[in-house]
Amino acid sequence: MTSDDKLGRVTIGNERGEVRDSPTGWVSAHIQRYLETDGAEGHDYNGFPTLLLTTRGRKSGALRRTALIYGRDADRYVLVASNGAAAQNPGWFLNLVADPEVRVQVRADRFTARARVVDPAERSRLWELMAGIFPMYRTYAEQAPRQIPVVLLERR
Repeated sequence: MTSDDKLGRVTIGNERGEVRDSPTGWVSAHIQRYLETDGAEGHDYNGFPTLLLTTRGRKSGALRRTALIYGRDADRYVLVASNGAAAQNPGWFLNLVADPEVRVQVRADRFTARARVVDPAERSRLWELMAGIFPMYRTYAEQAPRQIPVVLLERR
C-alpha cells in the first residue's frame, strides 16, 4: 500500500492521476473514513461489506472513486449497478464499460482489476448472491425500468 491512495492519487494501468471522490456528501465521508483507517471503519457499512472502486471517467478521463456494496464469488468481487431504482445506470458502471481497468480497495488491500458485465448464464446465480447480501436489490429490480447489471471484478 502506498499513501498515495489516501492523498487522492492512484495508478490504474500505467497511468497515475488525481482521484475525485463521489460528490455525494455521505459517500465522500464514507470513502475518507475507509481510506484513513484502511477499511477498519467503512468496510462494514450498516452491516454490509463495501469496497472502494475507482474508474476512469468515460468523458472527462478523470479518476472517480465511490464506495459500493460487494459480494465474493471465489476470488472475484461482485457488484450490482442498481443506482437505487433509477432509470439510468450509475456513472461508475458507464465508466467501467468504457474502460474496464479499475482500481479496487477492500479493507487495506489495494489492487488493479478488470471489470466485466456478467453474461446471462452467470447472472441469475450472482444476482441471488447479491440479493442475499443486500435484499433491497430485489425491490430496486421491481421498480427499475431496466434490468440492473451485475459486474465481476477480476484481480489482475
